[in-house]
Amino acid sequence: MSLKLLYSILLFMGLHVLVWFVSNAQFISESWRDKSFYIMLVCSIPASLCAYYGTRFGYEAFNESVWAVRLSGFGISYFVFPILTYILLGESMFTLKTMTCVALSFLILAIQIWM
Repeated sequence: MSLKLLYSILLFMGLHVLVWFVSNAQFISESWRDKSFYIMLVCSIPASLCAYYGTRFGYEAFNESVWAVRLSGFGISYFVFPILTYILLGESMFTLKTMTCVALSFLILAIQIWM
């Protein structure tokens, strides 16, 4: 795995963590609900930077393929979302539908990286 691909993966993971909090912090508790707008404001620039540089590094790592970057970013989101949703909101990711989607995201990433 190239260093640029590793950077891209880490940046997309950071992006999806930030996006999860922007979208779902309001559901964690009442105190988070009151602060969710401010969380969105604070996270917007770091999330944009993660998206920008994750795409840039991924584009170079995937031989200038925007499709590969897009599909990889989507696959990475399915690693982050179920884990954070399970840990912070208590919604189980261990359903047939969710686990199938997680398995498919592994497959999408594997195809993008090794094919």
